[in-house]
Amino acid sequence: MYGVRAKRCGYRMAISLQNHVKMENPQEEKVNTYLKGRGAQFNTRNRFLKNERVKEHIEAIDEWIEPNPETQYLEDIAKGIVNKVDSPDVGMYYSMNPYQGCEHGCIYCYARNSFEYWGYSAGVDFERKIMVKKNAPGLFRKFLMNPKWQCVPISFSGNTDCYQPAEKKFRLTRQCLEICLEFNQPVGIITKNAGILRDKDILQKMAAKNLVSVLLSITSFNEELRRVMEPRTTTAKQRIRVIRELSEAGVRTGVMLGPMIPGLNEHEMHNIMKEASENGARFSAYTFIRLNGAIKLLFHDWLYKNFPDRADKVWHLIEHGHNGKVNDSRWGLRMRGEGEVAELVRQQFIKYNKKYGLNVERWELDCSQFRRPGEQGRLF
Repeated sequence: MYGVRAKRCGYRMAISLQNHVKMENPQEEKVNTYLKGRGAQFNTRNRFLKNERVKEHIEAIDEWIEPNPETQYLEDIAKGIVNKVDSPDVGMYYSMNPYQGCEHGCIYCYARNSFEYWGYSAGVDFERKIMVKKNAPGLFRKFLMNPKWQCVPISFSGNTDCYQPAEKKFRLTRQCLEICLEFNQPVGIITKNAGILRDKDILQKMAAKNLVSVLLSITSFNEELRRVMEPRTTTAKQRIRVIRELSEAGVRTGVMLGPMIPGLNEHEMHNIMKEASENGARFSAYTFIRLNGAIKLLFHDWLYKNFPDRADKVWHLIEHGHNGKVNDSRWGLRMRGEGEVAELVRQQFIKYNKKYGLNVERWELDCSQFRRPGEQGRLF
């Protein structure tokens, strides 16, 4: 049989002898199989739901619906598409996301927590239930036509990757970029998908007007690590190719090293920055791993399943980087960390920026060219 339990009965958490959290899946019996091609291995409890459906007896075979491992595209009629970013330490004013949920399945992704607002789990649901905002282009045009809009750069992929696999099918990002070109609206894009090259023609035209910059997220050149940490993303080699091709096309391109995870990939910072620079990257950024909300549970489960030989070490190093915790919500510190471990990562970043000529120039996108269709130009 199955039933509905109150929210307080969702996760049963126990402390192991090593003082680590052990998680039990509230919706499925524990199984020994590993969900290949997925980062999360279970669904965390949604903290916003008052009730949840749980399996109470193994005999409930006929009535229990096993999770569908395939990706599902769910059409969403959004009310808005551009969101103001209030966080003072993320380097963006407004963000736009044509998709909610992300098939890339990066286990560390901070966007997982926001998926709970839609009534889903931050776990496997986030990777296989992709909400597609099919009316995004129309909403975006309406937003830019509003006389109250005072042009500032808008960030694509402020939450989920705008070039995730769904874009190949729905092409919402491309349609929005076409609108940006029409209005001369500057944008910044962050992605880890080579699919962005499909829009090189538009990006090249925008770059000629100083209306676009692109950050390629690269976390590791170790393919074994990438396949389990970012299971449905393109290889690092392909991401370097994207940097090279976009740079050759005149698009200002950079590299995002995020997150840096001590004991897993922080030692690759030098090689990533070197390769990116040699292939045309002109700026860089990084973040230190933080595990807030449901991501703490998901990452812990993933870490001990994939790297049992070093899981204790990695977990403790992350704690050392956040004053004994794995998350810090303080502005300015939450994505940089503190303490010796985080400081070593920061010093590496500064050193290799200087060595490879990254972040040397002062540069910004041009907002002065913005115009609405029908306008003769802007008077100053």
